[in-house]
Amino acid sequence: MRFIQYSLKLFALGLGLSLFNFAAIAQDKPFRPEVGKFPPLEKALSYRGELVFVDHANRRGSIRVQGSGMFFRNDPHPFAMLPYGIVRYHGAPADLRDIPLGTLLHVQAFLPPDPKTSPVPVLPVNNRKVDGNHNRGAGTAPAENHVLLLEDEFSHCQRMGKIWKLKEVDVKNREGMIVATCEPKQGGDGKATEDKMTFDAATRVWRGRERLGIEDLIAEKIWPAEGKKSLDGQPVLLGITWRPTPGGVFTRFHISDIWLDDASMQRSAHNQNEVHKAFIRSRWMPAFIDAVEYGKFGRAKVTATLFGGMDPSLYADFKKDSPAMMNSVTDTLKHTHGAYGPAHMASGGSILDVRRATKEVPFGSSGIQIFFETDLIIEGIRPGRIVRIRPASWPQVDVPREEYLNDPSSEERFPTPAIFSKY
Repeated sequence: MRFIQYSLKLFALGLGLSLFNFAAIAQDKPFRPEVGKFPPLEKALSYRGELVFVDHANRRGSIRVQGSGMFFRNDPHPFAMLPYGIVRYHGAPADLRDIPLGTLLHVQAFLPPDPKTSPVPVLPVNNRKVDGNHNRGAGTAPAENHVLLLEDEFSHCQRMGKIWKLKEVDVKNREGMIVATCEPKQGGDGKATEDKMTFDAATRVWRGRERLGIEDLIAEKIWPAEGKKSLDGQPVLLGITWRPTPGGVFTRFHISDIWLDDASMQRSAHNQNEVHKAFIRSRWMPAFIDAVEYGKFGRAKVTATLFGGMDPSLYADFKKDSPAMMNSVTDTLKHTHGAYGPAHMASGGSILDVRRATKEVPFGSSGIQIFFETDLIIEGIRPGRIVRIRPASWPQVDVPREEYLNDPSSEERFPTPAIFSKY
């Protein structure tokens, strides 16, 4: 439990995030972020839906957005992560590649900062109000498809200070229905809406260090083998997905995971955090270039702000007077210089200083600035541009072909936006 509390405190305080219920906000006027600036989370449009496609190398995918109509009719809606956009899975930092297809995700998104360079289709600004017809309802294809925060149910509940309470279970042949409410941890007003969700023999149950199945709960007589049983508001966290449902019910969600106690929640968060730390060390830390002071013969002093939402140990690796490498990347964080790896054409040098912000830090930023000096600056390191930075203590490895561009001036993409159907 201490791990979760510590991580959440850093996540909330370090990123300037309060537990205000942003899910309740739907701005009347769509917000377009400025290129090179961190937008305010409170101006994002909130929605949720099922992850149905991922192009992890380009930090984009598609979500079947929940609207007022028949969920199964809703077309997959393309989205792109903002360069400083944060992904959270199992209460820890994540990459898109970590999240299984079918996972129900909560989205905080904006209009594309620059429609000309959007890696996904650009939609009319008022598209959130358009009724999709064929029993879809409005809101299933918002123009706000550039994401600042993408999080699963586990992470969303932790950020919002909520918990699921199990009211009743109805079992038949190791599958059935659960009635539950999502409420504030500190207690609500008793008006929480009951949700009915399915489970089956594939639903994972986490208790301490154990991974159980429905049959184990039945064997221990915690759940009945057949029929209904009251669960008296048992507090848990849930993993939620969607799957086709018989009987003419089109928007009923499915429980993929149940975390029964703090130990199991802590373990899942720790495991995912370790996955993400290894990933960032191999791909380098992304950052905005704030300023460049050019010297003679290729020398330069560079000021950069590291992106936020990651484990504190990664930021701790950026130390004063230590060697580092810096390479230019695209808005999708793909390396743009080097034919066989990010270090091929990267600027090498030394970190002159590391400073932490003393004022409120915008969401997406770490609030940590590094001051880097190099004797051979590359073209892509310019004010307002995005880079990735590698401290010398991190491994120097080659990234797979789909994660870098041969020609930084080209429109080379894997694949192009044309992959997204217009339906």
